[in-house]
Amino acid sequence: MSRPSSAKYRNDNADSAIDLPQPKDKHRKSYLREAQSASDGPEADEAAPVYPSATKTAIIMVSLYISIFLVALDRTIIGPAIPAITNEFNSIGDIGWYGSAYMLTAAGFMLLYGRVYTFFPTKPVFMSGICLFETGSVVCGASTSSMMLIIGRAIAGLGSGGIFTGAILIMLNTVPLAKRPMLQGLFGACFGVASVAGPLLGGAFTESKATWRWCFYINLPLGALTILVVCFMLKLEEKKPKLANWKETIKHLDPLGTALFLPSITCLLLALEWGAADYPWSAPRIIALLVVFAVLLVAFVAWQYFTRNTTATVPARIIIQRSIAFGGASQFCVGATMLTVSIYIPLWFQAIKGASAVQSGVNTIPLVLSVVVGSIMSGGLVQKIGYYTPFMILGSCLMAIGTGLITTWNMSTNSSMWIGYQVIVGFGVGSTMQHPNIAVQTVLPKHDVPIGTALLSLCQTLGGAVFTAVGQNLYIDKFTAGLERIDGIDPQRILGSGATDLTSGVQPELQQRILAAYNNSLTQGTFFAALIIACLAVPAALGMEWRSVKEKQVLTPATRDVEKEVSRIERSGFGGIAAIPRTGSHEKDVGELSLPPVRPPIPARNSLYRISAAQFSGDFSSYFHAKVNPDLRQEPNTRRQDEEGVF
Repeated sequence: MSRPSSAKYRNDNADSAIDLPQPKDKHRKSYLREAQSASDGPEADEAAPVYPSATKTAIIMVSLYISIFLVALDRTIIGPAIPAITNEFNSIGDIGWYGSAYMLTAAGFMLLYGRVYTFFPTKPVFMSGICLFETGSVVCGASTSSMMLIIGRAIAGLGSGGIFTGAILIMLNTVPLAKRPMLQGLFGACFGVASVAGPLLGGAFTESKATWRWCFYINLPLGALTILVVCFMLKLEEKKPKLANWKETIKHLDPLGTALFLPSITCLLLALEWGAADYPWSAPRIIALLVVFAVLLVAFVAWQYFTRNTTATVPARIIIQRSIAFGGASQFCVGATMLTVSIYIPLWFQAIKGASAVQSGVNTIPLVLSVVVGSIMSGGLVQKIGYYTPFMILGSCLMAIGTGLITTWNMSTNSSMWIGYQVIVGFGVGSTMQHPNIAVQTVLPKHDVPIGTALLSLCQTLGGAVFTAVGQNLYIDKFTAGLERIDGIDPQRILGSGATDLTSGVQPELQQRILAAYNNSLTQGTFFAALIIACLAVPAALGMEWRSVKEKQVLTPATRDVEKEVSRIERSGFGGIAAIPRTGSHEKDVGELSLPPVRPPIPARNSLYRISAAQFSGDFSSYFHAKVNPDLRQEPNTRRQDEEGVF
């Protein structure tokens, strides 16, 4: 898990605030460039990228938002349609697969997509993901059997796995880093709106003449719009690593790593899907799934370590980078909290407040609006001041506080309380959700952004999948235990009822006790689990580096002119910048340029101090890399040799 040693990976990072230290050319040095490299900022040897016009950028970004909205919508829209689907296909035994098939392929192939985006052009890979997603939607909408529907869901999930990463990479090549936070925040707004709009649209389609099939057909016109915009308006100039042949390409995609990771994730999600709901946790099938998951995961990690110098799917330089590690933990917590509360809050309204399916969705509008406002407001403020870490800390705290307040809901909770508590949670989620992706673009070199983005997207997806299952299991366990304490009822019949039919056919004096047991199972089971994971988001946010999206340093045109002048003088036989003539035309050419004060090269005797002092400086990650990652330990020695070569 390391940086490849080949020079083809050492692309300049024009859109990132930091790059890995690169060995310098010993045979030919410029004192000016050496002095600038000592200022802790990356160099940009190439001209600044050219971005499209504002109008074209707006159209491209809208199409990307549509694609993200569809991917997020597809995770939740099928829920209200499942009863109608099972009635048509007589497939009650396949209910779990309708959601699992989508999540399995989406989560299982995310890391592979990150690798594909590293070596192949972004535009065709992104369009292939959209086409796969659209194909899966067509298969689902036209399905004539339960198996056909499951296959369609798997195909749609496979396509969705690469859409979010591709959208981030397109934005990276379309918008400058300092202007991305606001637009990145709208990605979070799309996720928030889709999480709540999915059940509403699913219920509306299912109960109308459109039928449940339009839960999938809705993707076709909107997805086609994205394909047209990307195809005809998007022009990307990328420099991807050049590999010798297809055999070398397949080798660098790490097929063995994928072969280990995919079944590992599959076993985990199936165990969570079936545990408690279909089989007890002590059942041999569940135990076998968890054991296979653990064994394959260990094998995957071992393989990544073994291939750290060559073809690892997740290089060590990425996963142990401080902001990536803590950002992934934050995404896991935020994804788990958001999806859990957005799924179970409507159920609480239906059961405890007697709201219909549509009205329960309307009652969650405060959650949606606060996510949107939090995403846009925090993105705008990050764009203004540059730093995203304080908003992650604030958002994580608000998310934990709001989730804790939701655990206090009871049958007498009034509207001002359930509206206010949702606003706190939503604003916290919105202020936190997308900033780790901004961190990826800030701290990683451009060629590592695809893998970093895919890793964070995987963490968010797994967080939602794992804790949705955990919340369901806790709800079933606590509700079952509560019902068993009530005499005169059949717990299994009530457990099989919908949220709005819990008390149908039950004696009036027992109805309030059943509702109290249901309320307790949600607030002290499902929502309490969400509270725990929301609290863990706070230390994850505190661990993020304080980096600014405005700290990218590039050579200005004036500095480039001076570099050209220095190179010309060196070619004429002078020794360096100190030898530039102080009189005549050269003095005039150089003196008119705006050149910042140049610090002298750092003496070799100070190189050891510079490395040891890194642990006390703001550049913690460089020190951490040099100490932990075995593939970067040679870099301090390389820099020391370079500096000694000056003298």
